[in-house]
Amino acid sequence: MTFIKLTNATLDLPIYDVQGRSLKKQVLRYGRRNRIAEGNHGVVVVRAIDNVTIELSPGDHVGLIGHNGAGKSSLLRVMAGIYTPTAGEISVSGKVVPLLDIGLGMDENSTGRQNIRLRGLLLGMSDAEIKKKQQEIADFSELGDYLDLPLRTYSSGMRVRLAFAVSTAVDADILLLDEVMGVGDASFRHKATDRLHGLRSRAQIVVLAMHANEEIRRTCNKALWLERGGVRAFGPVDDVLAEYEHASP
Repeated sequence: MTFIKLTNATLDLPIYDVQGRSLKKQVLRYGRRNRIAEGNHGVVVVRAIDNVTIELSPGDHVGLIGHNGAGKSSLLRVMAGIYTPTAGEISVSGKVVPLLDIGLGMDENSTGRQNIRLRGLLLGMSDAEIKKKQQEIADFSELGDYLDLPLRTYSSGMRVRLAFAVSTAVDADILLLDEVMGVGDASFRHKATDRLHGLRSRAQIVVLAMHANEEIRRTCNKALWLERGGVRAFGPVDDVLAEYEHASP
């Protein structure tokens, strides 16, 4: 059975580039409710996730809400297995596809077609699956002959389109999304939105972070409100969003 279960999950992230006593003191002074502290070895530590306990089952489409710095992206990375909780536990069953850093695993000196395979393997696709979907990915990217050129010759928009085309070709049990991605002109963005909706509908569990409350209402049945790394509210999307909007300035 597909599920995500976090029990008292906490994540502390060290910041190694805060140097100098005055700068360190200034950073620590900005910490609220002990989210920023000094560890045992004098390293500044940020508590990104604070004692989160939730359980998600098939059919749960969850929108993560909260102000910038509330812990949404960090929680998605814990669910994806990118970060390991400092304390507490996480259990995940099912194929997880994280659309968090869609360019991860792509190589500058390889061609677009070679990068389709590299990115596909990183996302857990088999060679047979990649071969089966390669032409569909190429057609969706609209990159044509550029697919035979090295990635270093691509514009930033072309890179994102290729990465998006590969990432959204994977069939996921659990889909993790961090904000909606801008991928080219208006025509391509419309295609990308339709493709994302199709990907969400095929996944058993969807967790997405975004600031567009109406999109969350439209696509999610639950909402998780994070505040300073902890759970402020979790439940039916309309109830949690109403509480969040009422509390927001």
